[in-house]
Amino acid sequence: MEDLQKAAKIAFASEFSFYLKAHNFHWNTTGRTFLQDHELFGKIYEEVYGSIDDFAEKIRSLGTFMPGSYTRFSMLSTIDDETKILDSNVMYSTLLEDNEKIIKVFKMVYDMAEQYGKHGFSNFLAERMDAHEKHGWMLRSSLQQ
Repeated sequence: MEDLQKAAKIAFASEFSFYLKAHNFHWNTTGRTFLQDHELFGKIYEEVYGSIDDFAEKIRSLGTFMPGSYTRFSMLSTIDDETKILDSNVMYSTLLEDNEKIIKVFKMVYDMAEQYGKHGFSNFLAERMDAHEKHGWMLRSSLQQ
């Protein structure tokens, strides 16, 4: 069960980092498509942020404590930090790549949760994967010319 707890924390830190990056892009997008970009990044970060507390509580129910600092998140996350102000197309492609990473991590943790019979947690992860599939569709569609 310790392996599931650790993997769940990695998934959580990655999700929180994804939220923060989408929020960063929402704040810092510029250009001719500013309003469209600002709204889409806002829609994504709000949806992801809305899942954070429930995610943490699901992990706590596995009998472990939550990481709660940027240092721990950066140690655990599969999502790289972004410190530069990017062109909006690069923001889209970066967030799309990160979204794919999130889905892979969630799938791995989902499989582990199923092995341990933690079906409530795996159901939550399945819902999160569905949400990220939708984010991916929106990001990919926005990148098409």
